Amino acid sequence: MRTIYDRLREYGGSDYYGFHMPGHKRNLNMPGGKLPYEIDITEIDGFDDLHHADGILKEAQERAARVYHAEETHFLINGSSVGILSAIAGVTRRGDTVLAARNCHKSVYHAIEMFGLNPVYLMPGFDLSVHLNMEVSAQDVRAALKKEPGIRAVVIVSPTYDGVVSDVEAIAEAVHEAGIPLIVDGAHGAHFGFHAYFPEHSNVQGADLVVNSLHKTLPSLTQTALLHMNGSLVCRERVRRYLHMLQSSSPSYVLMASIDSCIDLLENHRKELFDPYAKRLKHLRKELSGLKKLQLIETKSYDRSKVMISVRNTDISSRQLYSKLLEDYHLQMEMAAGTYILAMTSVGDTQEGMDRLIAALKEIDAGCRFPKERETDRKLPCLSLPDVVYNSSDIENLMKRTVLFRDSVGQIAAEYVYLYPPGIPLVIPGEKVTKEAADMLQWYYGMGFPIEGLKDGQYIEVLAHG
Repeated sequence: MRTIYDRLREYGGSDYYGFHMPGHKRNLNMPGGKLPYEIDITEIDGFDDLHHADGILKEAQERAARVYHAEETHFLINGSSVGILSAIAGVTRRGDTVLAARNCHKSVYHAIEMFGLNPVYLMPGFDLSVHLNMEVSAQDVRAALKKEPGIRAVVIVSPTYDGVVSDVEAIAEAVHEAGIPLIVDGAHGAHFGFHAYFPEHSNVQGADLVVNSLHKTLPSLTQTALLHMNGSLVCRERVRRYLHMLQSSSPSYVLMASIDSCIDLLENHRKELFDPYAKRLKHLRKELSGLKKLQLIETKSYDRSKVMISVRNTDISSRQLYSKLLEDYHLQMEMAAGTYILAMTSVGDTQEGMDRLIAALKEIDAGCRFPKERETDRKLPCLSLPDVVYNSSDIENLMKRTVLFRDSVGQIAAEYVYLYPPGIPLVIPGEKVTKEAADMLQWYYGMGFPIEGLKDGQYIEVLAHG
């Protein structure tokens, strides 16, 4: 039996090219070199302690804060999720109410459940023409805060998994008018602010707590991230305390070295990394804008590092396009969504990799046909804001039963249901299942998408007396 390491080595030597995270893209020609076993240590003399940093780790985190224009920055070696959990816990007390965008990552909902919070959800915009969640409106945030004056914190995601960017500065202004902090899940925006081709970073737009996944869009090992803290609305000591509780007591020095090496690249090699990268992306987008049937999706305010290709004007599905790129061209995409695929790029990409993607999509585009109306596309619904009947933490001991997706409308969900990636729940425990959610579950199931969180196939667990 081959070990995981053997399989990774074999894959690493193959011609498969990754348009997915991590952002280093297995590119050994990047500055910084390799990270071998001989540097995998623990908290020995001279190497500091992440949970009580006063030496090299303290200095490294201070440098990260300086590079990211934050007042305080912490290394995360349990991914962005631990930063989200610590941020939310640090600014709330059990029973508090939080306003959260409904397109947040599942870690936000886990924090709400773990810490016994009362959620108020805010739906982002939705573009029916491309079947894509759009930005969160500052006006909607202000209206929600006026309607629910007891809200103690606001959580949004910008950029989204698909690269949609909200007006963080305007949202921060609205949130600060209420005297509460804004948490921005910027997991996919670690590369923001380092080149004019990309949007500004949330740290300079008024956000109080910002989480970045370095490994998603920059040259850093998987599981590495940062938590930034700004302003006076956050009790930083409480956030630090939760970080100490939730992060491993034996943090990996390999991962921390990877974070510091990434920060060094941003500080000292920014221009040589980002200038060619922006040039490659401009060329890629110019070439893909000429596709005849496949469509390069570009929204009003977006992250140009994310390349989304829609299949709505073709006779193939997103999963077929995803599989064709993988099987015929050895190009691994990040995700197949409802009617599009997502290719993630980074400074680690090569021109050869970009050219392979351009050539493959042009060839596939030439072989596609314009469709007759596809029933699956016509029926793809848009989610509406559901009624929250119970907090997710309150339903554990209530009686439950399972029903088919089509029979779940109006029932109170007892389990999470989501597609991963991107990890945004379609249904949350404690909320009524809307007709749109039930239709969407049936649509995804019928199209062969893997639906996670369910205990039993196309059945969903609901409260017995809901």
